[in-house]
Amino acid sequence: MKYSYEYEIKYQEVDGEKKLRLFNLENYLLEVAGTVADELGFGITQLHPRGLTWILTRLSAEMYELPTHCEKVRFETWIESNAHMLSTRNFRIYAKESKVESQKSKEEEWILIGQCKSVWAVLDMEKREIVNIFDDPMFEDCVDGEVIEMARVRMTTIPEPTGCVAHKVAYSDIDYNGHCNSCRYLQAMTDAYQPDYYGKKVRLDINYQKETMLGENLQTLYLVAPDGVQYQQKNSHGETSCSAKITIS
Repeated sequence: MKYSYEYEIKYQEVDGEKKLRLFNLENYLLEVAGTVADELGFGITQLHPRGLTWILTRLSAEMYELPTHCEKVRFETWIESNAHMLSTRNFRIYAKESKVESQKSKEEEWILIGQCKSVWAVLDMEKREIVNIFDDPMFEDCVDGEVIEMARVRMTTIPEPTGCVAHKVAYSDIDYNGHCNSCRYLQAMTDAYQPDYYGKKVRLDINYQKETMLGENLQTLYLVAPDGVQYQQKNSHGETSCSAKITIS
């Protein structure tokens, strides 16, 4: 079963080139995934009373072009699998293109502009541990099964970064799960260094490895390469909290 939701890109979600920011794109993906989960009966509304919540562990997105201010965008989504304590949710992203045939008539069609694969887990909020609840009856008949083939990008440490920018996890970074919101890591990364990918195909790969809490200090290391930029965020203990790569082609 596939589900579709339409949105219009708002002015506060685009950058100086009037293109949707990558962390705002991620926010749409999370919003759509959460909406579908709620409708199917295993969203935050149902899990929170049980002391459980969804967390994003990995996301890969390929964008052939980025939508602009006021452009209408449709997100199609489905669950590929629920297995091994992880749920894989896929997306296709479309933009509405208008073609004027005459002064009196106008044809509109949806154009594919990107695709995404995301991997989720269920977190016990008291123990702060991942748990397996996919044998629960509420997950019956929810898997579509269609696979999106996306080669996994290997993340490595950055021994000699191009630069490093500090960020303290603040009030506006924290979500209702009590830790730094997934999109805020990416926002801090692109604030540290924003590659020029306008008019090109851009791929985002991001791995979430260790949650961070209010008041923690993050160091965003970045390494600029000919094909894009790699990021690594370390917490106060020197542990990697999040790593990502933006590849341009």
